[in-house]
Amino acid sequence: MSNILVILESRDGALRPVSLETLGAARQLADARGSQVLAVATEQGTYDAAALGAAGADKVLVADATAHSADGAAATTARVAKEQNCNLVMAASTVRGRDLGARVAALMGGGLAADCIAMDFADAASPTFTRPVYAGKAELKVRLANGVGVATLRGNFFAPAGRSSEAAVENIAAEAGKAHVSGISAQSSGRPDVAEANRVVAGGRGLGSADNWHMLESLADALGAGLGASRAVVDAGWRPHSEQVGQTGKTVAPELYFACGISGAIQHLAGMRGSKVIVAINKDADAPIFQHATFGIVGDVHEVLPALTEALAAVPS
Repeated sequence: MSNILVILESRDGALRPVSLETLGAARQLADARGSQVLAVATEQGTYDAAALGAAGADKVLVADATAHSADGAAATTARVAKEQNCNLVMAASTVRGRDLGARVAALMGGGLAADCIAMDFADAASPTFTRPVYAGKAELKVRLANGVGVATLRGNFFAPAGRSSEAAVENIAAEAGKAHVSGISAQSSGRPDVAEANRVVAGGRGLGSADNWHMLESLADALGAGLGASRAVVDAGWRPHSEQVGQTGKTVAPELYFACGISGAIQHLAGMRGSKVIVAINKDADAPIFQHATFGIVGDVHEVLPALTEALAAVPS
């Protein structure tokens, strides 16, 4: 049975947690197939053999590119898939993962199952992937023709394998891309990325203005949470697009999601309806967000947020 290849993704030299989740999903399928899980690293970073083995990898292939362009990384991945007898490539459904996923699928001559939240491997040779469609109102079952192609997986829907194994690490040559990437830099807020955070505090127009965002920041700091925002807030210039949650922003699925001053438009719900526990705070008792909330607080966010933050700060750590 053919092996499975996972594309690893790093940020500032550190492996992103969502890559470990992808390895865990691949491990489940590989065990059902009786095959191996290989990982390919096309970005500069630190790749710990013990951590990667525990997450599910049998072998890690590290390309010797300083800063790998998307076309070069895709060519390297497709070459490795062919050399290592991998008909299925898996990646995290991040900006980088979605970019590489489509490129690699085309190079392999296979299909693409994008933004998947579940996997059925009753037929291990040709698994079925589930992805949300129509802003999360329905789910689509996708099967790659002949089991050949790429699947990208959403963060926080899968988990690392948790094995007591160590992966073998091998350096390989990288394919040259048409573009040259001189370096990669990202703005850092010191908080978890909203797409990967286990706790998210998000705000909407109910905050009134950007000057009131400090209330959300205080609550996020008390919870160790990532910061999110509705599209209306981003369009108004209060917050950067990197924090936008929704159909045209990031999709999140944290353990805990605070929706503060957010009405609950379908476009926003599409990006956070996978959250395990949703706490809504809104002064409008008829706001649509309450129909999807686990807990709802009808009140003014300007009064509720400071009181809630103060109460959390008083809880012993």
